[in-house]
Amino acid sequence: MAGVRAVEIRDRIDRMTLKFLGYGRQSIDQSDIDSVVDVLRSDFLTQGPAVERFETALAERVGARHAVAVSSGTAGLHIACLAADIGPGDLGFTAAITFAASSNCLLYSGAEADFVDIDHDALGMNPAALEHALKAVPEVKAIIPVHLAGLANGSAEIRAIAKKRIVIEDAAHAIGGTYSCGRLVGCGAYSDMTVFSFHPVKTITSGEGGAVVTNDADLAQRLQMFRSHGIERDASRFVGDNEREDGQLKPWFYEQQMLGFNYRMTDIQAALGLSQLGKLDRFLERRRAIARRYDDAFSQLPHVHLPQSTPQQRARSGHHLYIATFDFDAIRTTRSAFMTKLRDRGIGTQVHYIPVYRQPYYVERYGIDPAAFPESERYYRGCLSLPFFPGLTDEDVERVIGAVTQTVTRK
Repeated sequence: MAGVRAVEIRDRIDRMTLKFLGYGRQSIDQSDIDSVVDVLRSDFLTQGPAVERFETALAERVGARHAVAVSSGTAGLHIACLAADIGPGDLGFTAAITFAASSNCLLYSGAEADFVDIDHDALGMNPAALEHALKAVPEVKAIIPVHLAGLANGSAEIRAIAKKRIVIEDAAHAIGGTYSCGRLVGCGAYSDMTVFSFHPVKTITSGEGGAVVTNDADLAQRLQMFRSHGIERDASRFVGDNEREDGQLKPWFYEQQMLGFNYRMTDIQAALGLSQLGKLDRFLERRRAIARRYDDAFSQLPHVHLPQSTPQQRARSGHHLYIATFDFDAIRTTRSAFMTKLRDRGIGTQVHYIPVYRQPYYVERYGIDPAAFPESERYYRGCLSLPFFPGLTDEDVERVIGAVTQTVTRK
């Protein structure tokens, strides 16, 4: 008994000294810090030149004509709806498995939201389910597909099914990813606007922040106004007749032409974002390498399914998350117990996401029957996001594999 007790004590000490591996983490180096410090020492902390430089670089990186930087991905979704004239009396569809912002943005705009079931393997909006939903409710004005975990699913099909409806891609997870045709997510091939997020756990970060990219100059101009109180400073676009004095333009003059918001990105954030953008390819390469190692290991485990894991899917994903689904009943445990066992070993996990229609606010507002979304319900029962970020060492990756393997097999 004494020997067994000694092993237990050593095991507990080992776990206490191991670093904790969360499901996601930013990757910041000295060049990022230097970029931010340069702005802190400059004349502008916000509304300066760094934002425009970031927007130009981002548009060029994804192949879009215009990029409008904002304070968060959620802000980007909101003003994308507003720029598209989505408002009271309108209805939009988004994927059932997503973060609440993908549907909240419709409600912020005064419209209503409804949901479409996901694809079993790709995890994005199922084009066949969308087509069926539109036949039942053809008056839908906007479609917001979600590139869950970084994979753009069925984009060409969704665009074709949507016809003349507005398509706004929620690509918060997908910067650097490509469509099945090989073009970059955000290029505008299959949507009117694409929204990115630069939260710290995303592939690149600006601290908080986001952007909307589009090829439509009119939409870009409206986006710029909505992010900054609805104010226009370009005299060529003034609509009033009080802008002149002494035969010339008043030097201080501006017009609020619509009800906008303070959704601006700061120069501090933009400097970090621009520095991170230059590392995007390196980050993606490391994420893909980790995904391949996980795939090799976890594909051997019983009662584990690996969505988005074909070589083609891995090659074109933006790789924000590594998601596996587990048959917890077959493993004879609960998800909570499974997560706790991993956490005790220093391995953090998360659930992405609870179906939005299950949230109390949406239950009260719409009372949607979960049975209408069989794939979303099946996915939600077993999904788990594992540690996945460029800063993971090979040793860290093997720690995750060992912990998950032992927890599944109970060895």
